[in-house]
Amino acid sequence: MAFPGRAIRLAQRKCTLDVAVPKVAAIHDMSGFGRCSLTVIIPVLSTMGVQVCPFPTAILSTHSGGFGKSSFHDLTVTMEDYSSHWQSIDLRFDCIYSGFLGSARQIEIVSTFFRDFSTPEPLIVVDPVMADNGRLYETYTPEMQDKMRLLAMKADVITPNPTEAFFLLGEPYPDRPLDVGAIKRLLKGLSETGPSAVVITGIQTDGAGHINAGYERDSGSYWQVPFERIPVNYPGTGDIYSSVLVGGLLKGDSLPAAMDRATQFISLAVRTTHASGTPAREGVLIEKVLHWLSQDFVSRTYTAI
Repeated sequence: MAFPGRAIRLAQRKCTLDVAVPKVAAIHDMSGFGRCSLTVIIPVLSTMGVQVCPFPTAILSTHSGGFGKSSFHDLTVTMEDYSSHWQSIDLRFDCIYSGFLGSARQIEIVSTFFRDFSTPEPLIVVDPVMADNGRLYETYTPEMQDKMRLLAMKADVITPNPTEAFFLLGEPYPDRPLDVGAIKRLLKGLSETGPSAVVITGIQTDGAGHINAGYERDSGSYWQVPFERIPVNYPGTGDIYSSVLVGGLLKGDSLPAAMDRATQFISLAVRTTHASGTPAREGVLIEKVLHWLSQDFVSRTYTAI
């Protein structure tokens, strides 16, 4: 297994993982309708043979895209008690995986969670969900952006989109396709802040194609997985991608193989959903394709860059 840091220790404990289902603490919000966050993370990882232990940060009636004003219940005040109870029963995790966080205080609590559950050195994955298309999300503040940058520094793996990648480095988003040199600079620059591996999703290249790109600091290797972009934006695809990536790493995939697995599954889900003609705001039809995650369908379309 070519993956560095904590993940290689997971591989060294393979005999344990073979008999005990790996546990992931999934720190995300939950939307009752509109496939995203915990409602897709749980089935994806469960299908891949991983026990998901949800750590909910908020409960929403729907996600925020296209359904009007949703019911929103912030769970910040419960998060410390939630974490304390898990500590009291001596829970241990093979992976801690965080996504969208709704306030600066939540980011601080998650940072403390990383410290409190640092035994037995779980793989820490941060999906720094805060921006897209060159702009912070409406709920995000400059203070939250700064704290997310610090949180990402504590991760083993981060999975930003291009906007988030530039913002994590404190740089303006250029709003143009990226050449190979710019992609490599972003990947290496982010890794130098702390994470041993970086995956940037949804990059439009200067050759008019689209790729997901990754970097491993220990090996100094850069990877890309191309995909065909269908011009429809489905919510939750980032959550699904990062979840399949996490599941792949816990199954023993190398970083490029996990990227390949995640890319091919998202592409299958998007094509299936687009063909069905269902409303984009409802997300991708993972129910139609979830079974593929129980199979070894990595296509090895990844290449070095």
